[in-house]
Amino acid sequence: ICGSRKAINARIAKLMNVKGKETVDSIHRKLGHIMWEHVGMARDAEGLKEAIQMLKDLKKEFWSNVFIPGEANSLNVELDKALRLADFIEIGALMAHDALDRAESCGGHFRTEHQTEEGEAMRHDDKFMYVSCWEYQGEDKDPVMLKEDLNYQSLFLKHVTTRSNNHQSQKKLESWIKI
Repeated sequence: ICGSRKAINARIAKLMNVKGKETVDSIHRKLGHIMWEHVGMARDAEGLKEAIQMLKDLKKEFWSNVFIPGEANSLNVELDKALRLADFIEIGALMAHDALDRAESCGGHFRTEHQTEEGEAMRHDDKFMYVSCWEYQGEDKDPVMLKEDLNYQSLFLKHVTTRSNNHQSQKKLESWIKI
């Protein structure tokens, strides 16, 4: 606990000493724009790569140009928002890395370069049948993915087409799912 407290106090002191010109809210809006435009529901590899770089730049801007009025030792809503925004920027970068790695359309997220001729989501379960997490490598370093394959032994997997009834596509998708 003592080490954690020291780390938090050091982070607060670092933020309070920036004395920049950008408000927390203005940087937060920039983060929202990057995430909406490049990491949102419909995305592609080019946009995700661009987002990763933009998030690195935004992180540098945040830590060098954020303005937090008030004092660290009193109720300070802007400081609270800044601490959360620093975390949001990190989470946004992890989301972009994960989305770039997952080269398929899956769930509610649509990779525009991974769709059927009919415009339906194209999954690649044969390549992405695993659970993963990202390991922090240090400041200004890309995270590293750790993954564990999923091996279903008593669960039957079957692709179900939701909107199109393309029988040929259905057979092709089922052919590589072996139980």
